[in-house]
Amino acid sequence: MELPAENKRTALLALAVLGALLIAVLTVFTVFNGDDGSEKSDEGGASAAPTATAGKGGSGAEDDQDTGADDAKGGAAQPIVSSAEAAEAHEVMARYMAGLTTYDHTSRPAAWTAPLLRLTTNDPRMKQVTALPTGKEWATCQVDRCSSKGAAVVVRDALVSDDLVRDSGRSMSSLVKVTAQHTAGGESTTESNQWLVTVKEEDGQWLVSGFDVFGLGDVGASDDSGV
Repeated sequence: MELPAENKRTALLALAVLGALLIAVLTVFTVFNGDDGSEKSDEGGASAAPTATAGKGGSGAEDDQDTGADDAKGGAAQPIVSSAEAAEAHEVMARYMAGLTTYDHTSRPAAWTAPLLRLTTNDPRMKQVTALPTGKEWATCQVDRCSSKGAAVVVRDALVSDDLVRDSGRSMSSLVKVTAQHTAGGESTTESNQWLVTVKEEDGQWLVSGFDVFGLGDVGASDDSGV
């Protein structure tokens, strides 16, 4: 049965209105969805920005400063021997060298040698060179009733080392000026020499391991002394 023309127009109009409404609904849904996403994104961006800024201005800056401080510490080489340790080493050198040139015609080898050897590594070489004059020189000293008074002062350090390869520990060689006043037969003379004295650390103590007249060769230096 064919519908009247008026009814057809009404049906078409209704379909057109429904279509327009559907398009409008879809458009509104799409627009609101897009707004929500952008708002969430904006909110996320706004909340993330202060966090990053706080990181750079707070703990990040502290980390950079700490790293810089660590680098500075790591870059500064630590001295092999501190100034206090060097002073102790110098005292041992001076005491030994002054004692070595202090004696008189009444000195007895055992009593004279013992305190000096305590300042040394006490090895065979040091025992050999830590001794009173012998032979004709000592006989003349006894006849002339001689005496010798020594004084020593460290002039400068020549070498400071820490031998890691041979595991012989820390050592120091210094130039020491020794002045001795000799008296024999009523006459006095003064003698002055410069010695290169080496000490090495053993059990936390500095001990003389060798010495030589500056520039003239070794006297009593051990193989590990570095002199």
